[in-house]
Amino acid sequence: MTDLAAAFHTADIDAQTSAALAAHGLTVARVDDTSRAENDAWLDAVSRGFLDGERNEAQRAAFFERTEARRKLGVYDTTAPLAQTPVATFASWAAELTLPGGAVPACAISSVTVAPTHRRRGILRAVMAGELRTAVDRGMPVAVLTVSESTIYGRFGFAPAAAAAQWELNVRRARWIGPVAPGRIDFVTREQGRDAAAALHERVRLASPGEIDMPTGHWDRFFGTRADAEKAEQLRVVQYRGEDGEVDGIALYRVTENHDDFTASTVDISFLLAATDEAYAGLWRFFLEMDLIGTIRASELAVDEPLWWMIADQRAATITIRDHQYVRILDVPAALAARTYDVADSVVFEVADPLEIAGGTFLLSTDATGAASVDLVDDPPIGLPVVRLGVAELSSMLLGGVSAVTLARAGRIETDDPARIARLFATPAAPRLSFWY
Repeated sequence: MTDLAAAFHTADIDAQTSAALAAHGLTVARVDDTSRAENDAWLDAVSRGFLDGERNEAQRAAFFERTEARRKLGVYDTTAPLAQTPVATFASWAAELTLPGGAVPACAISSVTVAPTHRRRGILRAVMAGELRTAVDRGMPVAVLTVSESTIYGRFGFAPAAAAAQWELNVRRARWIGPVAPGRIDFVTREQGRDAAAALHERVRLASPGEIDMPTGHWDRFFGTRADAEKAEQLRVVQYRGEDGEVDGIALYRVTENHDDFTASTVDISFLLAATDEAYAGLWRFFLEMDLIGTIRASELAVDEPLWWMIADQRAATITIRDHQYVRILDVPAALAARTYDVADSVVFEVADPLEIAGGTFLLSTDATGAASVDLVDDPPIGLPVVRLGVAELSSMLLGGVSAVTLARAGRIETDDPARIARLFATPAAPRLSFWY
């Protein structure tokens, strides 16, 4: 672990959180990374929370072996028949979020559950607020998460900041009209694909706002290279190598046969990553020209995929856009100063925070080099544009995924010149996150 990750991982439980839960007869504790029993009980609670069945021995062992880097909290009811199984769970770890022109330490959050027997007792609010306070105290200016239920996290200051597109392509209609890539496509083993994907993602993520570094254990989960993997034998992996021999692209997929029409089988692409335009074109052409395939499905794509302009019939694609990467600013000066801007300007932000972590009045000044300075001010200079908004709205703008004009028209921010703010935060490409966590 890095020093930051280790400091956050072992940090004491927030005192306000402990007191709030104790008022309801509950205790909160960090799960011991070395205790298989504590981890098994915590995993059982997570599985229950996400409506899954009980985990088997292989799944519990694989979880224990691969999640020691996560800070796992459990909320316990000592009067319950299963007192060792938490009634609420929360996991987090120190990650790195890519911003336009930069990157920032981030508190990544996952495995958030509250048992239906213990709802409406303020458990989630107490744990969330406490862990966010701990994160900012340890030097993480933002928090991030992906959600299974989109209505939960707005009240904590989170907002969707990088959307994801799901594609379904009618192959017979689409027809490839994109460029012919000069490299080669090869099949590789799942183990080879896992290792290549890990290296490739490190190349790509720092140039793609919205991405974070891959959490520990996720590559094995994606590529079915862990003992508890189900139907891993159905996965296939191809890589693209450029003319210089470098692996510049990787794709993981499975095929489902259509037993009524073997020429209309379906390819589900679960992960496609390309470091170059040539690799991107080579991989997509490979799938569009596969024999016996009638449908291609892919998810966690960008909302502005070049593929849209590489097929002859754009109506062959059915595209669904959903919220995906949520962002929550914890330290306004540190978060805004960590990215770059294409416009030199000065703007005042009056930020309201429901958890009273990051609110205040801030002066953002950018220069011709793209650098920014951000100061907490009591009396902002007269004559500058003022934006009044919540921390959630500012968080949604951080990656450039939504225009201030859109937010103003939706009544989410107040400013006399939303177009000016939109130009300040605009980015050349839409932010994206290529996986769930």
